[in-house]
Amino acid sequence: MQTNSSYCKALAAIMVASLGMFGTISATESQTEEPLTATSTESKSTSSSSFSVKDDVKKYLPTIHGVIRGRWEGAFAHDGQPFEQRFQVRNARVSAEGKILPQISYFIQIDCSDRGTMKFLDAYGQFDISKHWKFRGGQFRVPYGVDCFRKPGNYFFANRAFLVKDMFNNRAVGARIGYYGTKVPVTVEAGMFNASGIANHTPWQRGMLYAAKALYTIDNVKISASFASSSPDSVRMNFAGGCIGYYNDRWTIEGEYMRNWYAHHLHKSSDGWNIFADYSMPVKAGIFRRLSFQGRYDGMTARSNGVRNKQGNLVTNYPTRQRITLGTSIAYLQKPLKVLIRLNYEKYFYKDSEFVPTNDYSDKIVAEMVLTF
Repeated sequence: MQTNSSYCKALAAIMVASLGMFGTISATESQTEEPLTATSTESKSTSSSSFSVKDDVKKYLPTIHGVIRGRWEGAFAHDGQPFEQRFQVRNARVSAEGKILPQISYFIQIDCSDRGTMKFLDAYGQFDISKHWKFRGGQFRVPYGVDCFRKPGNYFFANRAFLVKDMFNNRAVGARIGYYGTKVPVTVEAGMFNASGIANHTPWQRGMLYAAKALYTIDNVKISASFASSSPDSVRMNFAGGCIGYYNDRWTIEGEYMRNWYAHHLHKSSDGWNIFADYSMPVKAGIFRRLSFQGRYDGMTARSNGVRNKQGNLVTNYPTRQRITLGTSIAYLQKPLKVLIRLNYEKYFYKDSEFVPTNDYSDKIVAEMVLTF
């Protein structure tokens, strides 16, 4: 972890130096919401028909952007425990992206404070083979799932859905090939990655992580399907999921389902779901210009993380639970800048009456400010 932290600090220093060196680097819209995107792309880049350092050097300088999420949380009493609260810097992400050739781009991202811990998130290069085919290598998000691809600056809720937080939300080191259709609006991506964690790239792998994802768009409706297979220890876990969403100027309505099963039935299969709606409307309240209301129902059944205990068995790491979340937010939006203030209330439901949840999985209220640039 110390080595990883050193890398993060070095990357942060490089990004800050880039800001000072280039002065007027313009921010891009890389924080734009990516509902049901199957591209796994955490940044947007433009193409050029020629490469000329002398005439077009500004096109190839790195672009810096980031997001800061500060919050207050209060956990309500359970089993006689008192009300407790805390402040957090949930995210302080900084990223740099650019091109070294018209077809070759790069992206680097760190989180300077993920609840007080610095994390190295992304570092990859991408080769645009043609208009429709792209190849990517390095460390980045695995092409699986939908809600997990939203960036912190574009979350609809303060806390992520269970199927993102506790089922599948992987960054890994590997390679990915993608096809991006235009006449037929189909996107397909597939990749192979290390099954070990991103903090250590040195272990040799016996079993790799495989993932594939497809997206089809019909007017305002997007349909996505994903599959992944991983072996973090010695038991192969498989995942399959699908999502359908409707999007227009006012409404975002989305439903995502995920199933996780284990080789040789060493643990009972797990199911996860996330159904939510967001309605936004224009307002004039000081600097704020958009008011939104959100509602979500999500849950999951008991699941193991796939790592055996000392006795060689898989144990349940995540209990069965359900949750209802209600929220509202008000935002200033002037691309690429965004200021959002959010308030959420979360109500948890547990099947096992004897299970005593920690504050992280108890009824809570969350107030949050999000700054995106």
